[in-house]
Amino acid sequence: MDVIPPGLALAQAAKESGWGRSRFAVEGNNLFGQWCFDPGCGIVPARRPEGSRHEVAAFDSVDEAIRRYMNNLNTHERYAPFRERRAALRARDTVLTGPALVAGLLGYSERGEVYLDELRAMMRQNRELLESAARG
Repeated sequence: MDVIPPGLALAQAAKESGWGRSRFAVEGNNLFGQWCFDPGCGIVPARRPEGSRHEVAAFDSVDEAIRRYMNNLNTHERYAPFRERRAALRARDTVLTGPALVAGLLGYSERGEVYLDELRAMMRQNRELLESAARG
């Protein structure tokens, strides 16, 4: 499994889970807002549009949610731009950072560039906290 910059993963987890307080984080260990499409695979959103069939995936543990998030970014066709950016940065011997890779996640949210701008702002505003958390 290839790396995802910790600051980016932490910013997405904070954004997608309401800093770990969302119903989906608390009830389903879903920190990254991942959807699933088989009936019963997760938690039905309270405001799911009529006719929609998605659920918010539920995981047995936070570790499982993180593994699935990493697998998603490393394999799903929607995130090919993320992987291409990562490869290009590596080819130039550039450090892989969240701000350098976030543009590759345009397809992660229906909110598009607004979502990416929010992640950028979160990474900028919480840089010290994210770096500290990433170090363990």
